[in-house]
Amino acid sequence: MFFLANVFPSLAATYARVWIPDVEEVWKSAELTKDYRQGDGVLQLQLEDGKELEYKLDPKTNNLPHLRNPDILVGENDLTALSYLHEPAVLHNLKVRFIDSKLIYTYCGIVLVAINPYETLPIYGTDIINAYSGQNMGDMDPHIFAVAEEAYKQMARDERNQSIIVSGESGAGKTVSAKYAMRFFATVSGSASEANVEEKVLASNPIMESIGNAKTTRNDNSSRFGKYIEIGFDKKYHIIGANMRTYLLEKSRVVFQADEERNYHIFYQLCASAHLPEFKALKLGKADDFHYTKQGRNPVIDGIDDAKEMSTTRNAFTLLGVNESYQLGLFQILASILHLGNIEVKDRDSDSSIIPPNNGHLSVFCELMGVTYQDMSHWLCHKKLKTATETYIKPIPKLQAINARDALAKHIYAKLFNWIVDHVNKALHSTVKQHSFIGVLDIYGFETFEINSFEQFCINYANEKLQQQFNMHVFKLEQEEYMKEQIPWTLIDFYDNQPCINLIEAKMGILDLLDEECKMPKGSDDSWAQKMYNTHLKTCALFEKPRMSNKAFIIQHFADKVEYQCDGFLEKNKDTVNEEQIHVLKASKFDLLVELFQDEEKATSPTGAAPATGGRTRLSVKPDKNKAGKASKEHKKTVGLQFRNSLQLLMETLNATTPHYVRCIKPNDYKYAFTFDPKRAVQQLRACGVLETIRISAAGFPSRWTYQEFFSRYRVLMKQKDVLTDRKMTCKNVLEKLVQDPDKYQFGKTKIFFRAGQVAYLEKLRADKLRAACIRIQKTIRCWLARKKYLRMKHAVTTIQRYVRGYQARCLANFLRRTRAAIVIQKYQRMYVQKTCYKRKQAAALAMQCILRAYMARQLYKALLREHKAIIIQKMVRGWLARQWYKRTLEAIVYLQCCIRRMRAKRELKKLKIEARSVEHFKKLNIHFERLNSLEISHAAESERLRVELTRLRGAEEDAKNNANKVTSLLEELERLRKDLQNTQKEKKAIEDWAQTYQDEMEKMISELKEQNHLLKNEKNDLNRLIQEQSQQWTEKIQRALKEETQQLEYDLNEERSRYQNLLTEHLRLEEKYDDLKEEITLAVNVPKPGHRRTDSTHSSNESECTYNSEFAESEEGTRGGEDVSKAILDMSLFLKLQKRVSELEQEKQSLQNELDRREEQFQRARARDDEEHKKARGAELEYESLKRQELESENKKLKHDLNKMRQSLRGSAEAGSAAPGSPAYTVLLDQLNASNEELEVRKEEVLILRSQLVSQKEAMQHKETMTEPLPYIEDVQKLTDAKEISQAYMGLKETNRSPRFTRRPTEVNELVNRLRSPFPDYHKLNEDGELWLVYEGLKETNRLLESQLQAQRRSHENEVEALRGDLQSVKEENNRQQQLLAQNLQLPPEARIEASLQHEITRLTNENLELHSADPKEYKAYRISMLRRMVDLMEQLEKQDKTVRKLKKQLKVFAKKINDLEGGQMDVSPGQTADEPVHPVNIPRREKDFQGMLEYKKEDELKLVKNLILELKPRGVAVNLIPGLPSYILFMCLRHADYINDDQKVRSLLTSVINSIKKILKKRGDDFETVSFWLSNTCRFLHCLKQYSGDEQFMKHNTSKQNDHCLSNFDLAEYRQVLSDLAIQIYQQLIKCMENILQPMIVSGMLEHETIQGVSGVKPTGLRKRTSSIADEGTYTLDSIIRQLNSFHSIMCQHGTDPELIKQVVKQQFYIIGAVTLNNLLLRKDMCSWSKGMQIRYNVSQLEELLRDKNLMTCGAKETLEPLIQAAQLLQVKKKTDEDAEAICSMCNGLSTAQIVKVLNLYTPVNAFEERVSVQFIRTIQTRLRDRKESPQLLMDTKVIYPVTFPFNPSSLALETIQIPSSLNVGFLTRV
Repeated sequence: MFFLANVFPSLAATYARVWIPDVEEVWKSAELTKDYRQGDGVLQLQLEDGKELEYKLDPKTNNLPHLRNPDILVGENDLTALSYLHEPAVLHNLKVRFIDSKLIYTYCGIVLVAINPYETLPIYGTDIINAYSGQNMGDMDPHIFAVAEEAYKQMARDERNQSIIVSGESGAGKTVSAKYAMRFFATVSGSASEANVEEKVLASNPIMESIGNAKTTRNDNSSRFGKYIEIGFDKKYHIIGANMRTYLLEKSRVVFQADEERNYHIFYQLCASAHLPEFKALKLGKADDFHYTKQGRNPVIDGIDDAKEMSTTRNAFTLLGVNESYQLGLFQILASILHLGNIEVKDRDSDSSIIPPNNGHLSVFCELMGVTYQDMSHWLCHKKLKTATETYIKPIPKLQAINARDALAKHIYAKLFNWIVDHVNKALHSTVKQHSFIGVLDIYGFETFEINSFEQFCINYANEKLQQQFNMHVFKLEQEEYMKEQIPWTLIDFYDNQPCINLIEAKMGILDLLDEECKMPKGSDDSWAQKMYNTHLKTCALFEKPRMSNKAFIIQHFADKVEYQCDGFLEKNKDTVNEEQIHVLKASKFDLLVELFQDEEKATSPTGAAPATGGRTRLSVKPDKNKAGKASKEHKKTVGLQFRNSLQLLMETLNATTPHYVRCIKPNDYKYAFTFDPKRAVQQLRACGVLETIRISAAGFPSRWTYQEFFSRYRVLMKQKDVLTDRKMTCKNVLEKLVQDPDKYQFGKTKIFFRAGQVAYLEKLRADKLRAACIRIQKTIRCWLARKKYLRMKHAVTTIQRYVRGYQARCLANFLRRTRAAIVIQKYQRMYVQKTCYKRKQAAALAMQCILRAYMARQLYKALLREHKAIIIQKMVRGWLARQWYKRTLEAIVYLQCCIRRMRAKRELKKLKIEARSVEHFKKLNIHFERLNSLEISHAAESERLRVELTRLRGAEEDAKNNANKVTSLLEELERLRKDLQNTQKEKKAIEDWAQTYQDEMEKMISELKEQNHLLKNEKNDLNRLIQEQSQQWTEKIQRALKEETQQLEYDLNEERSRYQNLLTEHLRLEEKYDDLKEEITLAVNVPKPGHRRTDSTHSSNESECTYNSEFAESEEGTRGGEDVSKAILDMSLFLKLQKRVSELEQEKQSLQNELDRREEQFQRARARDDEEHKKARGAELEYESLKRQELESENKKLKHDLNKMRQSLRGSAEAGSAAPGSPAYTVLLDQLNASNEELEVRKEEVLILRSQLVSQKEAMQHKETMTEPLPYIEDVQKLTDAKEISQAYMGLKETNRSPRFTRRPTEVNELVNRLRSPFPDYHKLNEDGELWLVYEGLKETNRLLESQLQAQRRSHENEVEALRGDLQSVKEENNRQQQLLAQNLQLPPEARIEASLQHEITRLTNENLELHSADPKEYKAYRISMLRRMVDLMEQLEKQDKTVRKLKKQLKVFAKKINDLEGGQMDVSPGQTADEPVHPVNIPRREKDFQGMLEYKKEDELKLVKNLILELKPRGVAVNLIPGLPSYILFMCLRHADYINDDQKVRSLLTSVINSIKKILKKRGDDFETVSFWLSNTCRFLHCLKQYSGDEQFMKHNTSKQNDHCLSNFDLAEYRQVLSDLAIQIYQQLIKCMENILQPMIVSGMLEHETIQGVSGVKPTGLRKRTSSIADEGTYTLDSIIRQLNSFHSIMCQHGTDPELIKQVVKQQFYIIGAVTLNNLLLRKDMCSWSKGMQIRYNVSQLEELLRDKNLMTCGAKETLEPLIQAAQLLQVKKKTDEDAEAICSMCNGLSTAQIVKVLNLYTPVNAFEERVSVQFIRTIQTRLRDRKESPQLLMDTKVIYPVTFPFNPSSLALETIQIPSSLNVGFLTRV
C-alpha cells in the first residue's frame, strides 16, 4: 500500500486529508492541521466533526496514514480509477456509491462488486437489458447485465467458452445475481427453436430454490448448495439447452435447523398446500406438526406465501416436462421424509431401542413409500454386522437409532435431489450440437462462524481454489496489458495461497489424514486431530492449534484465520447409512422410489451432484459394472475425496474458459435497506479478493490514460509551444517537465501508465493551474467590474449634480413664483376680506331698511285696510239707510197715488156707468176695457217685477245686517290669528333649531353611512374580484379538465392505434414464421417447391380471404405427404394449432363455396326462365325501334351521300376563282359542311346515350328493389328533355350505382358502436349532489338500450346483407354480361353497333317486364305505365332528332343549291371540262377521342407488369427522373380499366399481386431505407387514389370535374383500402426500424460522447474497464453525422413524394428515438452526469431544433419528444442546494419521472474541483416533494415505442390523362384508353 511518506512532499502539507484506523468505522477521515516534517512522531489532525487529534506514528515502521483521493475521484465506477489504491479508499468509494448514490454495482478491475440493497430496485427490467445489450462494458454504469453482455460478446468474438463466477456470503445476493445473468442470456439470445429453451432455463430456478434453498439467520433465501450451470449456444449463439452441476448439498439441514432458521422451502410449501385435494393422501398438516420443520421455531418468512410458491414450483416442473404423476410421486417422497422425522424411538434397555407398535407416522411412512411396516420398524432399531465368516444382527440404542433415522432421511433427500437435478438436465438437454457455452457458477463464499464444522471447511477449501485461480487470472491480465503496450515488465509479488491448498489437499494433508482416519475401524475425531497436530503443527505456519482445545484446529486462509471444531468431521466425511434400510426401500412397490435407488451401485456423489449427460459435466466416475469389488470400493469414497475430485473438475472447466467475476457483498447483518456496516463490508472485501486485486494493481501502474485523454485532461498544464501535432510526443514532453522521476510513469503504445498517486499529483497541478487561472480571471473581472462601477458612479454623480442644480434652480424659480403668487393672493385676500365686510354691512343695512320699510308698509297697509273697510261699512250702511228712506218714500208716494187714482176712478166710474147705458158708450167702454186689460196686464207684470226687486232688496238688507255682524267676528278672528302667528313663529324657531340639530345629526349619519358604503363597496369589489378569480379558476379548472380529458381520449385513441398496429406487426411476424415453417416442411420432405404463392396481407376482404385460404390449402396439400417427417423438427403444439386453423379455414371456404354454387344455380335457372319468356314479348316495341333505327340510318346515309356530292362538286369547281380551295367562299362553305358532319356525329352519340339510359334504367330499378328508400331516377329522367341532361343523369345514376347505401351502413354502425364504447368519465370526478351520477346511470341505461337496439338492428342488417349478397352476385354477373356485350358492340361497325345495342336493350327490358309481371302484377302494371311514358318521352326525343335532321337537310339543300349555281356558272365557261376528270375526295381527319386516364393490359401481362413496376424497379432512378408516385398512378390506371370493363377477377388479381409484390420486395430489401421510403410513398399514393376516385363525396371535394369523371364505376374497394392501409402501416414500421438501425450507433456518440463545444467537458480518469472494450472503435460519430443523416432521410422522403403529414410523423419518431436513447444512456452512465455535459446536451438539442426550423417542422411534435432530455440537461445545470431549488426542479422536470430525477441527482458527478456534489438531504427533499406523483416506476424510456401512424387523405391535383409513361419502365405492353 502507498502511504503519505511515499508521495510528493507537497501533498504532505497542511490541509492534506488522510485516513486513520478506527474501531467503529474501520477507517476515519482526518485533515492535517500542521505540516509534516521528516522525523515527526505525531501528526496534528482534525476530524470531520471538528475534533482535534494527535495521531502517533508507529515507531517501528514510521508509516504515515493513507492519503485520501481528491473529491473528484470519489464515487468512481471503477475502483482502479482511484489515484490512491488502498483499503480505506475502496471502502469509502463503495460506501459513497451505495449510501449516497444508491448504486449497488462497482467495478474493481475485472471484478464486479455487487452490494445487496435488501430492496427491490427497478434496474432489472427488459428495458435495462436492451440498454446494456450490445454496449461495451466500460461505456455504461456497472451492472450484472454488463458482465453478462461482456461474456456473451467475448464468446461470439473469441469463439471461447465463458464463465461467470458469482461468490459471496450467504445473504449477499449470489443466487439473485446468477438468476439475473441467466435472464439476460435468455432475453438477448433467444432460442434456436420453438421449444422456449430460455424459459426452461429460467424455470429451473424456482425448482432448485425450493429444494436447495432455505431460510438462515443471514438470508431468507440462502442457497445451501453450490451449482454451476452451463448454458449452451449454437453457432448462431441462440440458447439450445443447459446443464447443471451441484456441489455439497447441506443434507444436515433436512434433520436439524438452528433457531430462527428453516428447513428447505419445499417442505413448507407442501405443508401450506396440504388442503389441496391431490395432497389429501399425504396426510400432511401444519409445519409446526413435524419435527423436521419446527426446530427453528420460525416456520414463516415475512412477505412469502408458501402456497403461492408451491404453485410456481409445480408450474416449473410442468414446463420442464415432469408430468403430474411424477410430481405427485416427488411430493409423496418429501411427505414421507416429514413423517419419518416424527417416528418416535424409545429405549428398551441401555443397549437397544424399540418403536412402539402401531406408530401412526411410521404407518404413513410405510404406506407412502410402499414398504412393509415390520421391516422398516425392525431395521430402524437394528443393524447388521458382517465379519469374514458370519453376519450378526445387533440392536442399537435409542441415540444411534435416531441418528440412523436421520441418516436415512438425509440419504433419501439427497437421492431425490440428485433425481430432480438429473431430470432438470434432461429437460434442458438439446439434440442440437453445442457450439459454445457460458457457465454461471453460484457458489458459497468464504464462511467463518462461531462454530465451524466440515461444511465450512469444504466451502473455504473451494474458495481457496477459486481465489488462486482468480489471482492467477488477474496477474495474467496485468502481464498481458503490459506486454501489449510494450512497457518494461517487472514481476509483481502477490499473495499465493498454494501452501494453504497443499495443507488441505496434498499428500498427508488434512483431507488425506481424514480419509485415512475414516478407514480405521476405531477412528475418531480426537485421534484425527492428534494426527494433524503431529503432522502439521511444526511444519506448516498456516496450521495452528487453539490454546484451550484439543479438538479443534486453525487454518490461516487467504481471507482470515478460521477455527474448525473436529467433532463430526469423520461422520460427515463417511456419510454412512444402514444398508438394510436401503434394501427395504429398494424392495418398495413405489416405482419412483425404486428408480431413485436403482443406481445405488454407481458411484453417486453424496454431495447431491447427479450424473450429468455429457462430458466433463459429470461429478463422478462410473465404475466397471463387471467388477463388483471395485464398485463396492468406489461406493465407499468419502465425501471429502468426492468433493475434491468435483472441485478439481470445476477448476479444469474454469481454466478452459474466460472467467468473469462477481463478488457479492452483504452490507449488514440485519437486512436493512441501504445500510452500510463498514466492519462487515471490509471483512468480506478481504475475503472475496477485491483488496488483493487492488494490491496487485497498485503494485504496478494502476492509472492508465490514453494519449488523447491525457491531452484533453491536462491541456491546461501545457504551453502553446508544447502542443505538437503528434499527441504522443506532446504528452511525453509535458510529462518529463511535470514529473521528474521517470519511474513514476511509462509510455505504452496507446496509453500512459502511472504509478499510484501520480494522478492525484497531476490533478493537484491541474487544480492549482485552474485556480491560478481563476484568480487571474477573477482579478481581471473584478478590475473590469470595479472600473465599470467607478464609471457608473462618476456618471451617476454627474447626473445627480445636474439634477440637483436643476432642482435648486427650479426651487428658486418656484420660490419667486410662490412669493409673487403669495402677494397676489394676499392682495386678493385682503380685497376679498374688505369686500366681504362691506357686503356684509351693506346686506345688514339693506336688511334693516328692508325690515323697517316692510314694517312701515305693513302699518300703512293696515291703516289703509282699516280705512277701506270702514269706508265700505259706511258705504253699505249709508246705502242701506238711503234705500230704506227711498222705500218708505216710494211706498208713501204709491199709496198717495193709489188714493188719488182711486178717487179719480170712482169719479170716472160713475161717469162710465152713465155712458154705458148707451151703445156708443158701450163701444167706447169696450175700447177702454181692452186698454184697461192691457194696462192691467202690464201693471201685473210691473208689480211682479217690483215684487222681485223688493225681495232682492230685502235679501240685501239681511246681508248687510249679517255683514255688520260678520265684521265684528272678523276682527275677533284677526286678533286670534295674530296670536296664532306669534305662536307659529315661536314654533317655527323651535322647529328650525330642531331642524338644524337634525341636519347636523343627518350629516353625521350620512358621513357614517358613506364610510360604511365605502367599506361595503370595497367589500363588494373584493367579493367581485374573488368571484371573478373563482370563476376564472373554475373556468381554468374546467378547461384543464377538458384538456386532460381530451388528452386522455387522444391517448386512448393512440393506444388503440398502437395496439392495432402492434397486432399488424405480430400478424406479419406470424405470417413470416408461417412461410418459414412451410419452407422447412418442404425442405424436410424433399418435395419440389411449389409455385411461388403469397398470401394476402389481411383477411379483411372476402376476396383476399378466399385467395389466402385457397393458397393455404394448396400449400398444405403439397406438404401433406411430409407431415410425419416434419413433426420431428417442428414444435408439435404450434404445428397442431396451425393445422387446426387450416382445417377451420377450409371448412369456412367450403361453406362459402357451397353458398356461392347455390346462388349461381338459382341465378342460372332464373336466367333460363327469363330467356324463354323474352321470346314471346315486346314485338311491337321491337318493330317500332327497328323502324326508327332504320329511318335514322337511312337519313344518315342520305346526309352522308349529299355531303359526298357536295365535296365532289366543290372539287369539280376548284378552277373557279370565287370557289377555289382557299378562297373565302370555299372556306366558309367547307366549315359549314364540317359543322353539319359534326352535328350528325353528335346526334349519333345521343342515340347511344339513349341506349345507355335504358341500361341505367334497369340498374335504377334493381336498386329500387334492394334499397329501403326509392330512387326517383325514372321520374327525373322523364323530366329531362335535352340530350345533355340525359347524359348527366346517366352519369349520376352510375355514380349512385357505384356506391350503394348498404355498402356504407356497416361503417356507420361501426362508428356508432365505437361511440357507444368510448371511455366513460371517472366516477370520482362527479359532483357531490349526485345529479351527474344519476345522469351517468341514466346514460348507462340508455347505452344498454341503444346497444340492444343496435344489436337487433345489426342482426337484421346482417340478414338483409346476406339476402342482398345473392342479388349483388346476380347483378355482378349481369354487369359482366353487359360489359362483354358492350365490348362486342364496340368492335362492330356503327350501323351494326346501334342495331345490336337496341336489340340487347329490348331483350333486357322484356326480361324485366316478365320478372315484374311474375313477381307482382300491380307493380308490373305501374312499371308498364311508367315504361310507356318513358317510351313516349323517347319518341319525343326521336322526333326532335328528326326535326333536327330535317333542318340540317334544308341547310344542306341550300348549300347544294349554292354549289350548283357555282357549278353552273363554271359549266358555262367549260361545260365538259369536269365531266371526265376524276373526283379526288377530300381527306377530313376524324378527331381522336380524349385519353380517359386508363391503361389496358392483358391478363397474361400481369406478372410482367408487377415485375417491371415493383420487383425490378430501382427507386433512385424513379425518384430523380420521374414524377413522384408514378408506379402507383400507373397501377391505379390499370385498375381503372379493369373496373371499367367490369372484370372483378382482374381487379382482385391485380390488387393481390400488387400487395404481395410489395411485401416481397420489402422482405428482400427491408433494410434499405430508400426502398422502404419509396414504397411507403407509393402505397400511400395508391391508397389516396383509391379514395379520391372512389366516388365518395367526402373524398371528392377537391376533385376537378374531369377527375370526378374518372371515378371507379363498378366496384367498391373500401375493403381493399383497409388492406392497403394495413400494408402502409407495416411499411411505416419497417421504415422506422430501418431508420432506427441506422441512427442507433450514432446517437450515443454524437449526442453524449462527442464534444460539440470543444474544451467544455473535462475527461476524468478512467478505470480498467474503459480500456478493455469488447470491440475496437469503428469510428466516432458526431452531431454533424446525425444531422447529415436526418437531412438525408428528409431529402429521400421528399424526393419520393411522401405526404408532408407522414414526413412529420417520421421526424417525430426519429427525434423520439434520439431523445430516448440519449436519456437512457445518460441514466446509465455516471461519467456523463455533469454540468458541462448538460451544456453539451442542450447545445446539441438546439442544433436539432434548428434543423426542425430549417425544414419547417416545428409543429410536428418532434421538439416535444426531446423535452425529457432537455429537462435532464437542465437538471444537470441548475442549482441543487436549497428548498427553493428543489421546488424549482420539481416544477421544471414535469417530463421526467421521479425515478429518473432521483437517478440523475444520484449520478451527478463533478468533473472539476469547483463543482459540488448533490447532498443526500437534497435528494430526499426531492423525493418527498415528488411523493404524490402518479407515474410509472419504469426508469428507462421505451426505445421500441412506435407512435401510431395515421394517413390523412391527400388528394392529387395531377390529372390521370396527362400522365406520360417513360419507356425506361418497360411497360410498353400497356395501352392507353
